[in-house]
Amino acid sequence: MTVLPSSDRKYRRSPPRSPLLPQKLDDDQSFDAHGSGFDGASTSGAVFNLSTTIVGAGIMGLPAAVNQLGLIPGLLTIMFVSMLTESSIDMILRFSRASKSKTYSGVATDAFGGAGSNILQACIVVNNLGMLVVYMIIIGDVLSGTSVDGFHHGGVIEEWFGQHWWTTHSALLLFTTFFVFAPLISFKRVDSLRYTSALSVALAVVFVAITAGVVIVKLMEGKIGMPRLMPKLVNQASFWKLFTTVPVVVTAYICHHNILPIENELKDPTQMKSIVRKSLTLCTSVYIATSFFGVVLFGDHTMDDVLANFDGDLGIPYSSLLDDLVRVSYGLHLMLVFPIVFFSLRLNVDGLLFPYAIPIAFDNKRFFSVTIALMGFILMGASFVPSIWDAFQFTGATAAVCVGFIFPAAITLRNIPGIATKNDRLISWMMIFLAVSTSTVAVTSDIYSIFYVDERITS
Repeated sequence: MTVLPSSDRKYRRSPPRSPLLPQKLDDDQSFDAHGSGFDGASTSGAVFNLSTTIVGAGIMGLPAAVNQLGLIPGLLTIMFVSMLTESSIDMILRFSRASKSKTYSGVATDAFGGAGSNILQACIVVNNLGMLVVYMIIIGDVLSGTSVDGFHHGGVIEEWFGQHWWTTHSALLLFTTFFVFAPLISFKRVDSLRYTSALSVALAVVFVAITAGVVIVKLMEGKIGMPRLMPKLVNQASFWKLFTTVPVVVTAYICHHNILPIENELKDPTQMKSIVRKSLTLCTSVYIATSFFGVVLFGDHTMDDVLANFDGDLGIPYSSLLDDLVRVSYGLHLMLVFPIVFFSLRLNVDGLLFPYAIPIAFDNKRFFSVTIALMGFILMGASFVPSIWDAFQFTGATAAVCVGFIFPAAITLRNIPGIATKNDRLISWMMIFLAVSTSTVAVTSDIYSIFYVDERITS
């Protein structure tokens, strides 16, 4: 008789193989989801899926964050968060194997019981919902344009075809939802998205390459000045505002919710650590290049969503064509990132609402009901969130730090399987201290800035 681990007993009535809640099989068993002949995901497919999970909308907020911190501290912060992310993911992988848990929430259940699992799933839902709302906002801005401080930055569809009812923000997002998102979010196995993930990574690289090319040309022509290397501090408010950039960087690395689903579909799960390292190296390189060239190119004019900077004259030949290529390539990239983040969102929402039901992949009615409800909520959120900076600060300062750092560190300190080392505990305490302190300061700074601005307006 096989005794299920405590973290997975709630799935005891489930079929033995579930695409949305993959099961780790014994060495003499094959992975054959739904009898489809699927024998496990490849390493390259896993690298692309994980890289796509990481490089989402976060890359667009990084140039503004680095510009606010100063080029040197900003780039160092990106590298530091990358190293912490690798450590936190390693903790999740080791403790999941020790506890024989199949999901991140299962690891939390082993450490803290059902309450801990529910809190983690709620954090993942908040984080992923926030990220998908950001994706929608950026896609809408790329296609239809956005208005900032009374100035309208045109979108590519609006510029190509003029202003019509079908080029409005809402109409274009509805078209995108029905004709792009709907087919992609209907897949019930994360490995099915490996080709779109590879394309999305390639499109992100195209964005970086074009931005770098523009900077190099303008440098050769002497049209670019020296970027600000250190932060600009003019008063106390500007100092505390620096901390609001940390949640933006943290959000850019959140991929923990997809780590175990990707590992569970691998032909060789022992390759997961190598896959994580390759993905983080690739994504950090893209982040550093994007931040560096974005700050050098736009300086203090770098907007919260750097894509909005690509709607005017770049000061080089074929500027309009390059603007369109940048915006279209990254808009398409986000459309392809959307389903892989939605995958874990749907799984965790279903886990919160129906913890003892059969896996959602085996219940088409529940699968499509949850999918439609979530898409409706995301569309509404994209219509009311004022900017991606607001969304990044909210999700980054709350749910993202919990998912990425606080929970992995707390699970390690709890150490139910007894595998944590002294170094693990030291890193865990550092993660918790940095996560709590920076998030507290970021939220406090946001509140202070609101009252500070209101005070200046009324005075």
